Amino acid sequence: MMFRLQLGSILFMVALLSAPVWSADMIEQVAAAHRNDQPVASPAATTAPARAVNGETVIYAQSASGEPVRGYLARPADAAPGTPGLIVIHEWWGLNDNIRQVTERLAAEGYVALAVDLYGGKTGADPKAAMGLMQTLQANAEPANDNLRQAFGYLRDRAGAKRIGVIGWCLGGQWSLRTALLLPDSLDAAVIYYGSVTTDPAQLATLQMPILANFAENDPIIPLDTVAEFRSTLQELGKNADVKVYAGAQHAFANPSGMAYDAAAAEDAWQRTTAFLRSQLQR
Repeated sequence: MMFRLQLGSILFMVALLSAPVWSADMIEQVAAAHRNDQPVASPAATTAPARAVNGETVIYAQSASGEPVRGYLARPADAAPGTPGLIVIHEWWGLNDNIRQVTERLAAEGYVALAVDLYGGKTGADPKAAMGLMQTLQANAEPANDNLRQAFGYLRDRAGAKRIGVIGWCLGGQWSLRTALLLPDSLDAAVIYYGSVTTDPAQLATLQMPILANFAENDPIIPLDTVAEFRSTLQELGKNADVKVYAGAQHAFANPSGMAYDAAAAEDAWQRTTAFLRSQLQR
């Protein structure tokens, strides 16, 4: 009986981690929502860090073919040993300068923050290019899964982080939850900004970390009934989850890159996020 249960769990995880994570229809919905968007810096990126930070490009992982994977690492200039870590996952535009800047802003809140690269060094300069990069990623998810596992290992083993969380926006929000599912009893906190979410109780039951999620009321990609089901499923499972929907906000309202920035919603979400991370990681 125990063997059958273990085998079933293994097969479940294989199916979860090997399947494409978005359908073609959902990719088209993302593209439609960003049709008139451009990766310009929003105040999420241009707001100055609250204190001095040091940032550098680092090799944090190795691809299956042996190629180095580079990300952007930022930490407080006065960081002490054991400073908590944060995996930062980019939007559909990729790891651009705006993500590097918001990573510095997060680092200033007291973290060794690692902005990962799921696009192999490429970024989207316009919606068409970003859609192509996103399609390639979603069609072959396993390298990105391994990328994120290695990012966690880098923060734990190389940066010396005692507690580690994850955060992402849009595409990165989806992959923030996916990282939590990959590391359900290792991560200490997960923050999701309007990313596609699963409502499957069997998957969500594995999560052991507290979750903070910020969604938009006017989001053609993430329907409100899906958000409601996500919230209720987590509640029924007894999970520590804080899920908020911002009235009147559009998808991508807090993105570091893009033209949908909503100052009031983004600032409230930032305050919620920093308070949540502080409570879960800085203890």
